Amino acid sequence: MTLQFLIAPDFSPERFAGWHMLNTTLQRRSGIHLHLVTPASAHEQLEVLAAGQTDLVYANPFDAVDMIRTQGYQPFARPAKRFDEMVIATAMTSGIHAIEDLKPGCRIALTENRDVKLIGLRLLEPADVTEAQVVWSTVDSYQAAARKALKGEVDAAFFLADAYASLSKMTRSQLHVLVESAIHDISHVLLAHPRMAADLPAIEKAFLELGQKPGDTEVLEALGLVDGFEAMDQEQAEFMIDLMDTLLD
Repeated sequence: MTLQFLIAPDFSPERFAGWHMLNTTLQRRSGIHLHLVTPASAHEQLEVLAAGQTDLVYANPFDAVDMIRTQGYQPFARPAKRFDEMVIATAMTSGIHAIEDLKPGCRIALTENRDVKLIGLRLLEPADVTEAQVVWSTVDSYQAAARKALKGEVDAAFFLADAYASLSKMTRSQLHVLVESAIHDISHVLLAHPRMAADLPAIEKAFLELGQKPGDTEVLEALGLVDGFEAMDQEQAEFMIDLMDTLLD
C-alpha cells in the first residue's frame, strides 16, 4: 500500500531536493511507502485534495484550519522553532520607506498563499489601507513577486519570511523590508487523514526522531528546518485555529 504525501506549494525551489530526501528517510524508517506529491500552485493543490486520495499533508496554517475542521484531518506534528512569519518589502528605488507610505490604490504582488495575505493585511493597518483599496497582482512564486517589485510594476510585495530569506543575496540587496510579522504561534502543520490511523504511529515516530540519527542533519538543512519537527496535538491546533479566526475578524 502506498500513501500519498502532499507538500504545500510554498517552499523555495532549492528545498525541492530536501523534500525528496525526507520522503526517502521517512519510508526507510517507518517501513511505509510514501508517494511525494508537490503541486505547483495553490489551485493545483486544491485539485489534488479534491480527488480525496491524499493521506498525509504538510499544510500551510490557513489550509490546515479547513482540513482539520471540515475534512477530519488529524494534526500530529509541526516544524520545531519555525513559525510562519511574513515580510512586506519594496524596491530600494521605490521611494517607499515605511508601511505608512503605502496609500489606497497601491499595487501589491503576492502568491496564492492565503495565510500570507491574511497576516499582510493586518500589517497594512498602520497605512490605513484595506483589502479592497489594494490593486492585487497575483504571481506564481515569491521570486516573481520580487521581480515585479524590482521592475516597479508594483509598489510592494508580500513574502513568507523564509521565502524572502532564501532569495538571492543580489535580489535582497535591492529590496527594502517595510515590516516583518512576529506572531510566533502560526506554523505549517503535518496532518493525517483518518483512514491512515493504523499507519500514523510509525509515520509520527519517524518525523519526531529526525535529528537523532546519522544523516539527519543533512536532510533537515536541505529542508531549511534545522530543528526538525515537534509533536502537535488537537488542543494546540485549536489554539492556532482560534488565532487564525482572530486575524480574519
